[in-house]
Amino acid sequence: MSDSQAMEERKKVSILIPCYNEEENVGPMSEAIVNLFETELPQYDYELVFIDNDSHDKTRELLREICAGNPNIKAIFNAKNFGQFNSPYYGILQTTGDCTISMVCDFQDPIDLIPKYLAEWENGYKIVIGIKTSSKESKIMYLLRSIYYKLIKRFSDVEQIEHFTGSGLYDRSFVEVLRELKDPKPFMRGIVAELGFKRKEIPYEQPQRRAGKTHNNFYTLYDAAMLSITSYTKIGLRLATFLGGAVGFISILVAIFYLVMKLIMWNDFQAGTAPILIGMCFLGAIQLFFIGFIGEYILSINERVMNRPLVVEEERINF
Repeated sequence: MSDSQAMEERKKVSILIPCYNEEENVGPMSEAIVNLFETELPQYDYELVFIDNDSHDKTRELLREICAGNPNIKAIFNAKNFGQFNSPYYGILQTTGDCTISMVCDFQDPIDLIPKYLAEWENGYKIVIGIKTSSKESKIMYLLRSIYYKLIKRFSDVEQIEHFTGSGLYDRSFVEVLRELKDPKPFMRGIVAELGFKRKEIPYEQPQRRAGKTHNNFYTLYDAAMLSITSYTKIGLRLATFLGGAVGFISILVAIFYLVMKLIMWNDFQAGTAPILIGMCFLGAIQLFFIGFIGEYILSINERVMNRPLVVEEERINF
């Protein structure tokens, strides 16, 4: 076999790294991945794609320097922050490899997963994903996530994958499926479970961040939870229906009880205003809660109907 034929048969692996204010991690991450392919995976061609979600530190400046030193390293700069789901999903669509591996920039997805992903890919799996079996981060947060995953899995209309954060390998055929979806509000974890091919799950322990602070907060976690609930469950709407019916039935029983007691003891039975106030506050709280819950479904529908682009690019390098 000639050298040219051998070169043609070399498979290309795309590594996607979403980043936001990761000035302390983009350099070490690029060095670690390049070194991995040059020493342990020389049989593959590779491209390393960073997609920056409008960082405000030196991340973009450092990425320009990194890209200038290696044509296999590419960068996409978003015009603004398009959220924790749109940016990585869009980045996957821009890759050109025979498979795409998505990993976070803070080293909480260990890079030694890459050879394991590729080994299972070579065994025929179109999707190979990492599953957190434990975490060196907050034990309380890991427990809360476990409870959340179990609840979503129980009430979801489709299969849900516990402790899957999005890190994994996706064959080009699955990336083409993602390109055809045209979902303006994609939830990758649900899409993999719902539309993915036969997959292999690789367990790993999540390490602590190498440097910097986590960008997750109550709002981002709540946003992720609501996106999964409104996209893949009917539990919110069903709860509103069932609880509304139950409260209505109890209210009828209480009303009948008060009527009977008043008719029997007209002069001695004093109902007072306390039950009325308590009942009004209780019903008002339930109504406000479920109005907000239903509003989350409406918001999700609205965002999809508007069909805005996933990301607006400001600049791309080495493409």
